[in-house]
Amino acid sequence: MNIEHEKEIIEKQGGLSKTLNMEFLSTGEPDTCMARMKVDGLNRQPFGFLSGGATLALCENLAGVASMALCPGKICVGINVSGNHLRTVLVGDTVTAYAKLQYKGRTLHEWQIDVRNSKDELISTVHVTNYIISPRKE
Repeated sequence: MNIEHEKEIIEKQGGLSKTLNMEFLSTGEPDTCMARMKVDGLNRQPFGFLSGGATLALCENLAGVASMALCPGKICVGINVSGNHLRTVLVGDTVTAYAKLQYKGRTLHEWQIDVRNSKDELISTVHVTNYIISPRKE
């Protein structure tokens, strides 16, 4: 999935994905995309490892970018995010989120996202449901 246009929008608009230094990556498959995030002082717990909330934010943002790529001109918002965190990730490591489209309807998209550490170990599994909205005409 090519998400270069969506990356330009994020670069201009800023927001949480930019604050947490998320890097979004296009893939060769039409129903997948990826994102990376370094574990650092912006997204860690006081104990020195990746915050589960930051992991969920990475996944929700990735699913939003992917839905935007599938529906140009539409507004895509997360309406449900749920995940299981299986391992900790220490500061200094990088996590990569792999999103795969499970369902594409006219108004709903369902994404399955696996998050892995630099050793390719599964860290979290996350499901994101996006609601697809047509912008109001002014």
